[in-house]
Amino acid sequence: MVTDPIADMLTRIRNAVMVRHDSVLIPASKTKLSIAKILKDEGFITDYAVLRGEPQRVIKIILKYIDNQPALLGLERVSKPGLRIYVHRREIPRVYGGLGVALLSTPKGIMLGKDAWRQNLGGELLCYVW
Repeated sequence: MVTDPIADMLTRIRNAVMVRHDSVLIPASKTKLSIAKILKDEGFITDYAVLRGEPQRVIKIILKYIDNQPALLGLERVSKPGLRIYVHRREIPRVYGGLGVALLSTPKGIMLGKDAWRQNLGGELLCYVW
């Protein structure tokens, strides 16, 4: 049993990128699917697919490399089960001067920090991706 499924997902992706794997399998959930969709939309991964596995579904994330360099350079979990971090609209951080993105869990779902800022929303600061 995993205590922090989002941190587990980020760690699996980080480890797969470090050893230059083409893809990585992650146990599926709605939250993880939302994060994978955002990573694809922002160009950090090539694609993702939900596969029927036993005993549960899994997400296959296909990693993206540009000139043999990973498109995804770093992932950092911010809010953890032992210490939740919440931010208001005016406190949403910029990651690497706008080169990275912050992912927030808002009342309207998981979204980028810049989208939450535009919609005047705050929420739980899940992670940074650059």
